[in-house]
Amino acid sequence: MTAPTLAELLINDIEIGQGKAAEKGALITCKYTGTLADGSVFDSAEAFQVVISAKRVIQGWYQGIIGDNPMKVGGKRQLSVPASLGYGERQIGDKIPPHSDLFFDIELLEVLTRDD
Repeated sequence: MTAPTLAELLINDIEIGQGKAAEKGALITCKYTGTLADGSVFDSAEAFQVVISAKRVIQGWYQGIIGDNPMKVGGKRQLSVPASLGYGERQIGDKIPPHSDLFFDIELLEVLTRDD
């Protein structure tokens, strides 16, 4: 029996940050763990840095971090990302099978923008 697939991105704020909000084009630093539906960890980082844009991260991260309710520094958020907003039909390495829903625990540590 296969696990039910997600129909849409689900965002669950564990802790609301009080710092600077993430925005398109900002360099963010975050701590995260990524798991599959069965709970197996496929990736994690203590201080992952990336420019947050639609071309640099999966759509689930883009929408989940800077969407309608942008994360703020100090915030902790769980993202449940349907395969369509993750890697879709592609297999990624030997840890993420095709059509996988992805689950992330993210803590936003820093946001740097051009104004800084």
